Amino acid sequence: MNPWINAAGFLALSAAVTLFLRHRKRRDAMYRALSADCAAPGQLPVIEIAARDDASDAQNYAAAFGAQALVRIEEFASPSTLAALRDEAVSSIPWMEHSCLPLHKRGNTLSYENILRRAPHCLSFYHNPSVQHWVSAMTGAAVLPTPLRDQSSLSILCYRDAGDHINWHYDHNFYRGRHFTVLLSLVNRARGGGPSASRLERQRCDGTAETIDTSENTLVVFEGARVRHRATATADGDLRIILSMTYCTDPRIGSFREAIRRVKDTAFYGIRALRD
Repeated sequence: MNPWINAAGFLALSAAVTLFLRHRKRRDAMYRALSADCAAPGQLPVIEIAARDDASDAQNYAAAFGAQALVRIEEFASPSTLAALRDEAVSSIPWMEHSCLPLHKRGNTLSYENILRRAPHCLSFYHNPSVQHWVSAMTGAAVLPTPLRDQSSLSILCYRDAGDHINWHYDHNFYRGRHFTVLLSLVNRARGGGPSASRLERQRCDGTAETIDTSENTLVVFEGARVRHRATATADGDLRIILSMTYCTDPRIGSFREAIRRVKDTAFYGIRALRD
C-alpha cells in the first residue's frame, strides 16, 4: 500500500483521538463543576412536600407498589413548590431538544445538564431527602439518584404539539441495583380546559391498557423494567409537562451497559448522547 496513504490514515486517526480526548477532558471538567451544585444542597431552593407523611398511608402505598410495581400520590408538592417547578419547566421550553423517531416517539426534552443550568427548583426536588424518603418507603428499597452523566437521570418531558407521544416501552435498567422511574405532573391541560388528550397508560397482564391519572401535582412511581407503558398522543392545543426522575438502589454501571445506555439516550438527545 502507498506509504503516503498509510501516513495520512495514521494522522487522521491521531487527530480524531486527540480531539475526542480533548472533548472528554472538557466534559469531565464541566461535570465536576456541575456536580458541586448537587453536593451543596444548602445552596439549592427549599422544596416543600404537601403529601401527608403518615405511617399507615406509607404502608398502603408500599403494599400497592408491591402488588402492581406502580403507585401514585395526588397533591404531592406544596402549591408554592409546584408553581416554582412549573415556571422553570415552561420557561425552559425554548432550550428543550426535539426528537422524533417514527412509530415510536415525538416530543421535547430538557436534559439533566440543562436542568442544572436553568432549573434549580427541579434540581433541588430531585435531590431532596424527603422525596427520596417517599420513593424509598413506597418501593421498599433505599434509593439514590442515578449519575449526572446519565442525561435522563433528571429531565423534563414536554408534549406540546399535536401528535406528540411515546409508544409502548419499558424503562430498561442498566444499573446494578433496582431502578425506579418517578414522574411529577407539572402541567396537564387542553386548550379548551380540562386535561390534555395525552394519557399515561400501563399494559395489564391481559394486554389491555390501564390509564394512570396524571393530574397536575400527581407523583407516579413505578419500576420501569416491569411496567410496560406509553404516553398517548396529544391533541392540538394540549400542553403536558412532566418532571421525570430516576432512582436506583445501586447506581454503579459497567462499561458495556454504559455504552448501551448512551445508545438508548440518542432517542431523546440525538447523536451527542454517544459522546457527552
